[in-house]
Formats: sequence, structure tokens, C-alpha cells
Amino acid sequence: MARLFSQALAVRIAPYGVVPGQFAQLLALLEQDGLSQRELCDLVRIEQPTMANTLQRMERDGLVRRVPDPSDRRRTQVCLTGRAREIERELFSAARAVNGAATVGLTEEEVATYLDLTVRVIRNLEAGGGQ
Repeated sequence: MARLFSQALAVRIAPYGVVPGQFAQLLALLEQDGLSQRELCDLVRIEQPTMANTLQRMERDGLVRRVPDPSDRRRTQVCLTGRAREIERELFSAARAVNGAATVGLTEEEVATYLDLTVRVIRNLEAGGGQ
């Protein structure tokens, strides 16, 4: 299912120069710009080396820039560029369209139940249930 979601999303966001591997980071930054790399890793559940590579590509593609944290010069904040802000509406629209396509024929209650169960399964696995 994750692969199918990713493929459907890829088709919808490709015209904006974004790939699925960047999408979660962009959404997190659209909700709270200026996060540190560590904070982004924690939010989107990606390891530091993977995040570093992804952010490097996002910088190359003009989606983010890294700036020194004014309150702690040892830290770097990841900030969205104007280009990323310009495509914000389209990115959210793409996500809604994919979610809509995935839930055709389901009631709002069924979708809510599915999301609740998914969150619970993720929490179980994060708590060590998958080891």
C-alpha cells in the first residue's frame, strides 16, 4: 500500500519538481518552518544520513536552505524557500487527491477507523513490538 501511495503521489507532484522522498519533509516544514535536521528526522522518522542526503537534494532543487540558528550558532535551521512556498497549495492538493482516490467508496467513519488503527499499529511497532 505504501508503494502504491508513493507512486500515485509521485505522478501528482512531479510537475512541481518534488519527489515522494521529499514530501514528508516539505509538509513538516510547511507546518513549522525553521526546524533543525534532528527535529525533522524525529518528525518524519528518517535516519540522519538519509535526511542529510535528502536535504542536500532539496537545497539543490531550490526547495530549502539551511541557515544558522540565531539562538544557537552550532545548530542549523532548515527553512523553506520562496519556491517551496509558491507550490504549497499544489502539494496539499496533490495529497488530498491521492487520499481521496485511495478512500473512494469508504465512509468518513471507515476512514477515521482505518486512520485510528494505523496510528495504533505504528505506536505498537515504535514501542518495540516489531523486535
